[in-house]
Amino acid sequence: MFLRTFGRLAVISTMACGASHPPPVAPVTPPRPKLQLAVIPAESDAFPDAARAISRSLAAAKLRGVDQTRVSKASLEVVQLSIECVDATAVCYEAIGRSLAVNRLLFARIDGARRRLKVTITLYDVDAKAVTRTRVREFATEDAATAGADALVAEVTR
Repeated sequence: MFLRTFGRLAVISTMACGASHPPPVAPVTPPRPKLQLAVIPAESDAFPDAARAISRSLAAAKLRGVDQTRVSKASLEVVQLSIECVDATAVCYEAIGRSLAVNRLLFARIDGARRRLKVTITLYDVDAKAVTRTRVREFATEDAATAGADALVAEVTR
């Protein structure tokens, strides 16, 4: 009987002493918010082949740190009309990003007359409200623009 009582007391006292300090708790770090990119396809009635090639290049682009990429079904002009902000300004680009619920925008503008065309590729940071990178290149022909689409997009997205 004495041994049983002594054994129980030993176990209880060991448990009481061992639990005097709680184990350290690691600080909880919130998960990094997902970075989302919207790719907006190029559109041009005057240079449709170049627009298709540039749109394919934009859609295939990979940006470091981006968790999710969504390709818009609508062109930049259509998206701008839908939010009633048609200027090529940071205010309009931010409004586009907010309406698409993304952190970054990747898009192209194609301008030109006759056979010469100017292609502008832009990466816009919606959170920072600023253009991250932009490249402008003039091409002598639509075929040259089609052939140079991948390289031009790569300059902006690397």
